[in-house]
Amino acid sequence: MFTETEASRKAIGDVDVLYHDGLYHLFHLVLPNHDFIAHAVSTDAINWRRVSNALFIGDPGSWDDLMLWTMAVSPDPHQPGRWRMFYTGLSRREQGGIQRLGMAVSDDLYHWRKAPVNWRDERGPHDPPAVLKAREIAGQQPTSCRHSELSPDSAFPLEPDPEYYEATLDEGRHWVSFRDPYYYREGDRGWLIMAARTKTGPVVRRGCVGVMEETSPGRFETRPPLHHPGLYDDIEVPNLIKIEDEYYLIGSLREDAKIRYWHTHQIGAPWRSYHDNVLLAQGNYAGRLCQDEKGWLVWNFFSLGGPDRTSHNIMPPPKRLQRTPGGLIRTTTFEGLDDWVGERIETRCVRPLDEQSTDQLCAVDGNQIELACEAGFRAFVFDGSIKSARLRAKIDLHGLGKCGIVFRVDPQTYDGYYLSLDLLKGIAQLRAWQTGEPGSGEHMMQFRTLQGGNWHSETPGEAEIQLIAFGHYLEFSVEGRVILTLADPTFSEGLFGVYLESAKMCLRDVELRRMGEPTQSPHHLVTG
Repeated sequence: MFTETEASRKAIGDVDVLYHDGLYHLFHLVLPNHDFIAHAVSTDAINWRRVSNALFIGDPGSWDDLMLWTMAVSPDPHQPGRWRMFYTGLSRREQGGIQRLGMAVSDDLYHWRKAPVNWRDERGPHDPPAVLKAREIAGQQPTSCRHSELSPDSAFPLEPDPEYYEATLDEGRHWVSFRDPYYYREGDRGWLIMAARTKTGPVVRRGCVGVMEETSPGRFETRPPLHHPGLYDDIEVPNLIKIEDEYYLIGSLREDAKIRYWHTHQIGAPWRSYHDNVLLAQGNYAGRLCQDEKGWLVWNFFSLGGPDRTSHNIMPPPKRLQRTPGGLIRTTTFEGLDDWVGERIETRCVRPLDEQSTDQLCAVDGNQIELACEAGFRAFVFDGSIKSARLRAKIDLHGLGKCGIVFRVDPQTYDGYYLSLDLLKGIAQLRAWQTGEPGSGEHMMQFRTLQGGNWHSETPGEAEIQLIAFGHYLEFSVEGRVILTLADPTFSEGLFGVYLESAKMCLRDVELRRMGEPTQSPHHLVTG
């Protein structure tokens, strides 16, 4: 997991990851200033080391002198061995009100040069001659990671075409969306897609995926929107991929802070939604895709800082992207987490969480445990306090009562994580339940719902589950599909087990294994 330095005012923002020669390259924003695009590398997609920053905001008067926003890195199809980074820039000229797209190039992914731009510094036309001369001298510098040469022949920065998209501050929200570029290539044709907005319709329903086609190297022509659902304010950080014979369009939506997707059999045909098109649950945002030797990976950042998503962000482990036989795409646990799994913990016997009870229930054949709670609530836990662990089991629920998982639970206060499972409807809800400060009255009971998710079950009442508690990272899967994925620092250690409310449960094939603690501490950037 990757984050900025603890206790600083910086946070990781939108991410993009590229895999090359056995190394994952992470490019990401740094909030709240947006002054540069950072670069980090990893061999395992878990531990990261920052290297030199890739790009910086431009010099005063340039098109990107205020902020840098979301980027996308891809091979240059016109010059093998070179890389291109398309990125979003904001200018002080409009106080950041208009978003534009620029490009930088690199021969090694580490040293970047901004492409020339067709731009004019309109500041101070009546400055004193000495000031004008100083500005001229200061501008005489080679292309770099912060400076773009000026060229009237350049197509950059790219701006929205008023024929199809909101393009001026007089329209819509008086704030021009044209950001989050992503380059897609198929055969000898290439397209740049981005978050944009159509010109007509209700103001907060104009969000679309805009598109420009690359007609020659570095030259782009505007095309009509690739997809306009007619429902959202913006479709942020769009991605376009093809798996087998189907195209998938993935985007993040501020309305519910989820990552969703659409599909079509042919570009130009309507984009359709499945009954469940949520790729990652609420709180996961700005999803980006990269391909390594094992297939597609989904990356994103998760915010612990509330709905504004500008502080206390982390980048959790990626998820592996899978396509079902029916054409839906799902995320599964990143196989790299297996390297952190350690010794197996004895699970043939469980005991009630209630300390006054001395009962112990054991599996007669070592594989199956029958648990019951006729009324009220009862939790059953395995022995030993655990920090990080992976729990796998097959659950068969009998009756119409409730069940769930408890983990990192304190044996005295019962404070910990409670994962409610509705195995009939296919609903999971994770809560942090704890005791507040003494004397705080009604506020002593602290109950927070952290995340919810759902799945469709072919066998209601039964589920094969997996829970991963890996440092602050928490992940829950059903039948291999990731349902919940989040980060939360509330509880770090405690008992693991299950609970029942007026129900009976059969636990089979239980496997509980310790996991190593993530070695990347919050101070990793300076001391790790």
